[in-house]
Amino acid sequence: MFENDKNEFTEHLVTINRVAKVVKGGRRFGFAAIMIVGDNKGRVGIGTGKAKEVPEAVRKATENAKTKMIRVHLKENRTIHHDIVGRFGAGKVILRAASPGTGIIAGGPMRALFESLGIKDVVAKSTGTSNPHNMLKATLNAFKVSESPKSVAAKRSKKINDITSNKNS
Repeated sequence: MFENDKNEFTEHLVTINRVAKVVKGGRRFGFAAIMIVGDNKGRVGIGTGKAKEVPEAVRKATENAKTKMIRVHLKENRTIHHDIVGRFGAGKVILRAASPGTGIIAGGPMRALFESLGIKDVVAKSTGTSNPHNMLKATLNAFKVSESPKSVAAKRSKKINDITSNKNS
């Protein structure tokens, strides 16, 4: 099972932090890792892991990310359907759909998330915190809030063409 997972998923290491636990004899050091796992076709997950050694922390974070994967609806398999604002804690991100050839204009951990997701054209801005945890969770929040024209048409009991063609109505 895991051999197939490694072939179909891309893994991005976002950050590794050295964390300390103060005990009676001094400090015990460990490592905390954040990983992003995606299939480049609209599924992505973010995971965290802590361990005494870096490789073990990365492995735990990767397994955690695979269990937390979500599906994101993409437009033409290259960008998002509409502009979105996502919030989590002090993190606030603004995601904007972009025309073909724009590329990924995003900073920090959001770039790795978009690459793992398979998005090729997007403009993203992080206002608020630069903490990678909160930036990534705010971006995931934005994806959960976003809707495809198909789901909007189903909710309104209309056809997809009615939703996409009537921009002014």
